[in-house]
Amino acid sequence: MRKIISFSFAGLALYVIITSTGCLMGGPTLGIAGIPVPVSPYFQGGFEDEAHEKERYRKVAILEPIVEREHVALDPPSDDQCIRQLEKIRPVSGAVPGMETSFRNVKGITKELIADYVDPPRVMPLVGPVQVHHAHYKITIFFEEQTNVGWPIPYTIKNEDAVEVFYIDMDHLHRVSNTDQNLAL
Repeated sequence: MRKIISFSFAGLALYVIITSTGCLMGGPTLGIAGIPVPVSPYFQGGFEDEAHEKERYRKVAILEPIVEREHVALDPPSDDQCIRQLEKIRPVSGAVPGMETSFRNVKGITKELIADYVDPPRVMPLVGPVQVHHAHYKITIFFEEQTNVGWPIPYTIKNEDAVEVFYIDMDHLHRVSNTDQNLAL
């Protein structure tokens, strides 16, 4: 009888310890899909960059109607957007440390508006009657670039006057106020 009581107390203590640590959960579970899988930092960085760009730069703004042919482009591209575009055009290597690594130090960014025009009104599905406002910018980035090669013969390449020129289109939409006059077929 004494052994039965001691085993029951030991079983009760074990049950309390296991359930209070979070090892066992009640309710519906995902089964094998509920086990967390580690993600490589390489892929995690790519996922975070994709989410950042989608949230900040891939959405089209729908603004108020244009009044009496006055239209001014939205703000020029941000420095973050320019540097992200530079990274797509001219990626920094360095996946294997000791083999080849590159560093970039941005000295300056110039943003020049080269075109600003508005298309005639039209109806876009899921949006309605709008005008597309186009703004084209010429971006020039001045930077220093240093590439360190570690194998087979260690050496360093330094470019102190590197320049990259590219173009960014900043399009957005304006609602059309009087649809009967502007969209006459």
